[in-house]
Amino acid sequence: MKLAVQRGNKARPKRSDLAVRDRLLFTFGLNTGLRVSDIVKLTVSDVRGQDVMLIQEGKTKKPRQVVLTGIREEIANYTEGKDKDAWLFPSQKGHGPMTPTQVYRMLRDGGDWMGRHDIGTHTMRKTFGYHYYRRTKDIMKLADIFNHSAPSITKRYIGITQDEIQESLEGFKL
Repeated sequence: MKLAVQRGNKARPKRSDLAVRDRLLFTFGLNTGLRVSDIVKLTVSDVRGQDVMLIQEGKTKKPRQVVLTGIREEIANYTEGKDKDAWLFPSQKGHGPMTPTQVYRMLRDGGDWMGRHDIGTHTMRKTFGYHYYRRTKDIMKLADIFNHSAPSITKRYIGITQDEIQESLEGFKL
């Protein structure tokens, strides 16, 4: 990472590096379905060169395998030249990882810029789940991926139930 400002022994990332960081964070969230609280705890060594990583989810304390093959190139480009022990998504001030609150602000600001005011930290996870289900129609597997206790929780979480009801009734006539 190129460093623009040196203060004592703390180094701050440049703005252009922050844009790259934010883009990968969003891509990472959309393609893994991880909670933001789990994403921000990752280090470069957790993902560099990995096709699959194993984490312990913070909320559920359950293990989870996360497939990274779909974003392998983005990860490789982003982590090139970074120290293996560095935070994958460092804070703007350069000490420690981003916090979920910082990620929320980043997502909110991006949403505001697009005229969307319904963007939050769960947006990436829900979007992953919604599209995974639409593509596979396998709610049981998605419930396992999300470590939900029941498929009904997963359906409600991704908002698929109402969409399915509406689709099934479109054009329905007796």
